[in-house]
Amino acid sequence: MKIGIVCYPTFGGSGVVATELGKALAKEGHKIHFITYSQPSRLDFLNENLSYHEVNIRSYPLFEYAPYELALASKMVDVVKNERLDLLHVHYAIPHASAAYMAKQILKTQGITIPVVTTLHGTDITLVGKDASYEPVVTFSINQSDGVTAVSEDLRKETYQSFRITNDIEVIPNFIDLEKFKKQKKDHFKKAICPNGEALVVHTSNFRKVKRVGDVITIFANIHNEIPAKLLLIGDGPERVRAEAQCRELGICDDVRFLGKLEAVEEVLSVADLFIMPSEKESFGLAALEAMACEVPVISTNTGGLPELNIQGGTGFLSNVGDVEDMTRKSLFVLDKNNLPRFKENALRRAKEFDISRILPLYESYYQQVMEKTAAKSTNLT
Repeated sequence: MKIGIVCYPTFGGSGVVATELGKALAKEGHKIHFITYSQPSRLDFLNENLSYHEVNIRSYPLFEYAPYELALASKMVDVVKNERLDLLHVHYAIPHASAAYMAKQILKTQGITIPVVTTLHGTDITLVGKDASYEPVVTFSINQSDGVTAVSEDLRKETYQSFRITNDIEVIPNFIDLEKFKKQKKDHFKKAICPNGEALVVHTSNFRKVKRVGDVITIFANIHNEIPAKLLLIGDGPERVRAEAQCRELGICDDVRFLGKLEAVEEVLSVADLFIMPSEKESFGLAALEAMACEVPVISTNTGGLPELNIQGGTGFLSNVGDVEDMTRKSLFVLDKNNLPRFKENALRRAKEFDISRILPLYESYYQQVMEKTAAKSTNLT
């Protein structure tokens, strides 16, 4: 198949999933064409089946803001025509699904039918999409897509509850590449960070309010009061300054390190003992899955799609949002040397269920269904 993938090229979950999916499809022999405004951060290897098409956004005095959606739709039209694509797969509803609809209508006037699959990742529905100024466009774009997927059952349910959706939504969960995300032998790294055998706690996020980084630090401070421990924080964002100030107030700065944005997250996860994700909302919890693949148990909230991933008492524990005392107790239970090996083993076993080798065929089968349905509809219309 020749597939166009439209995504945000950033470190965010939707961009990571879209890029890793494209790379995996390319390895299977499909021709993949990424269409976005800059090269995706995870598009880091050469393959004859991979192409990247940059969306040029020109600025004109007339516009206060550059019309990205129009430029994107035009680029989609160009790539579909010249590369003879079989399907467009757009990740994140805004503005990719609406731009794809526009491109589809333009192509139709030229006798070209292109099926569009839209994947919903989370904040495009739970946050941005609920904004009254965007809701009509989001609803229309989802309903006009030829296929729609969501990364968790919870997101599927919330989409139906929040929007007047008439389309079927298929749940295809996020996935992990176990060749990349696996426990590596990094004993020297662990020794440098935890020279006296301290427990190593890790959190990674984009440091937005919804991630509740302050809760991570409070939980760690509580753990730190009970056992020797270190905390590594991976990522960056608007809450970092507040988090740094909180560490100073609690007097734990010597045992907390802010590592910023890292490409090789798996190297840090390889030496971690516990991953904390106290988010207010997670549609899936990709960062938690990456930790589990590296044999790291997870303490998370019980919100969104997290209960579909993190098994209570198995791969870790779930708590109510904001219940830092409960998360502290459960963290200390997991970190107990008599319990930790079992949780690590369970985490890896669970992660294997989301290996890309299991999820990729679901996408390939779904693409085929959508293309056949679109072709049949086109034939009936003529």
